Amino acid sequence: MRYILLTHSRQVADRALQVLDRHPEWEEQGLADRRFVEEAAMLHDIGIIFCDAPKIHCHGSHKYIEHGYLGAELLRREGFPKHALVAERHTGTGITIEQVEREELPIPERDYCPQSLEEKIICYADKFYSKSHLGEEVSLDKIKYNIWKYGHEAFVRWQELVALCG
Repeated sequence: MRYILLTHSRQVADRALQVLDRHPEWEEQGLADRRFVEEAAMLHDIGIIFCDAPKIHCHGSHKYIEHGYLGAELLRREGFPKHALVAERHTGTGITIEQVEREELPIPERDYCPQSLEEKIICYADKFYSKSHLGEEVSLDKIKYNIWKYGHEAFVRWQELVALCG
């Protein structure tokens, strides 16, 4: 699990940093902090340690959908409230409170959509790498297919992320 988490997180961090390299104005304007983006990308999936996902060697007691808010709780306890927001808001293209209610998801009822530029960059970068297929980059077509399964709203949020970061 440790190897999978670190490998995936490094891939996401590297891609997020590449996005920043293409947009130096974001750092110059104080809209994104490079060090924070790298740290938060490395920590965004820490909540998987609490989840039951045998394919990636996780044997916790929670459902995988819970990894975002569980990781956020851990990061807040450790004194990283801003990093916690990334962990909480990176799943899919974000999860709305309406989705939580409609789909009866086993997570606290609140909005989980990325808000800050840094959160959006990491959410975008995360879609290109799977923890179950380390080393392989997910194609844009596969990303679109995976996101479309979650509905029109999710797909629109993906298109917005691509317009911003792609």
